Amino acid sequence: MIRLRTLPLALLLAGAAVTASAQTPPPPPPAEAKTQAAAYVMAAGKSDMYEIESSRIALQKTQNAGIRRYADMMIKHHQKTTADTMAAARKAGMNPSPPAPDAGITASLGELQAASGADFDRLYLGQQLPAHQAALDLHQSYGAGGDQPALKTTAKKAVPIVKQHLAAAQRMQGAMGGSAGGM
Repeated sequence: MIRLRTLPLALLLAGAAVTASAQTPPPPPPAEAKTQAAAYVMAAGKSDMYEIESSRIALQKTQNAGIRRYADMMIKHHQKTTADTMAAARKAGMNPSPPAPDAGITASLGELQAASGADFDRLYLGQQLPAHQAALDLHQSYGAGGDQPALKTTAKKAVPIVKQHLAAAQRMQGAMGGSAGGM
């Protein structure tokens, strides 16, 4: 009888170990965010919110000086892009509400909260890469085909910033042996 009780517990623990090593990148923005102002503002806001919050967690958890510098840069740059996007939205006659985290962002942040040490560093970078690839696609797409000129300008200004972040994450991942993407 004891063996029957320990087997489900062992399976549960094994599943928890697999879940802990999994990586949940934040979800990509919806397709309409690439052309429609309201959806773009919300998607850009959620992207910035994820970057800021994940980087705040990084500042609390990492011992890696490079990741600390990167996280600090993420917070400062994404606070600025948020402010720029909100100002452009107001210029376009919009009154956007602050973004709320969705289930995907919550799951990504939860994984970061649960991780520690080198696992945290790999997970953080592993999430940063797809998050910035999605943000780059969002800003490039809206900048090219968006429906509000003020927001198109802001989106175009965000592109080089996001490219800088993506390149920095790729360099750090390479320095760590490229293991962040394999989690």
